[in-house]
Amino acid sequence: MSAAGQNLQTLLLQLPGNPAAVMAELERRAQDGEVLAQFVLGQACMEGRARPVDTGAGMAWFERSANGGLPLAMNMLGRCHELGQGTPVNLELAAVWYRRAADSGLDWGMYNLANLLATGRGIGKDEAAAYTLYRRAAESGHAKSMNLVGRCLEEGTGVIADPVAAPDWYRRSAEAGDFRGQASHASLLLAAGHIDEAADWLRKALAQGSPSFLAQIRPQLAVSPHPQIRALVASI
Repeated sequence: MSAAGQNLQTLLLQLPGNPAAVMAELERRAQDGEVLAQFVLGQACMEGRARPVDTGAGMAWFERSANGGLPLAMNMLGRCHELGQGTPVNLELAAVWYRRAADSGLDWGMYNLANLLATGRGIGKDEAAAYTLYRRAAESGHAKSMNLVGRCLEEGTGVIADPVAAPDWYRRSAEAGDFRGQASHASLLLAAGHIDEAADWLRKALAQGSPSFLAQIRPQLAVSPHPQIRALVASI
């Protein structure tokens, strides 16, 4: 972490005890053109940290930081345009900013741009380009991309199918902490008869899974032929 980043992190640790003073200092630094402070201030506005939620202000700070060259802000500006946070939904602009973040080497930018390319949302559908981006992000350690590399290799989406290589990417995603990767890894373990190990990975996935993921997986667990897998439904 840079000296500026460490300094900012130290400042944020003081936020719970003195939110007004910390936010005032953060805003001063953001107004002075410090791109990392602009990014953090944008997050604070989006999340309502020490002040009411203001998605418009958050998006504006992300935009200033992104135009100042910070890849993290480029990615978040893309998210604002994709999800309509502080601005109307504009998938074309989302793709532009994700590409800038990806071209700057940010794994989240690669992942988000790949998602648009894989579905053709806001940009021409290109499954091969999506796979390439997922692979680049995965090789840099991005857990969610590892899972999708595994899926692409298993299904032959954007790349020649390689069912031998796919399980390793699911395992790597699971070990890196992605709940969908943990579920994917568990699914292959179940198919191979490793029921107890699969149940362990599913518990980890359920503990951190999103509401949509939990809603999706609940009926699958409920009809499992294995009692220890069906029993996991009670934890959802």
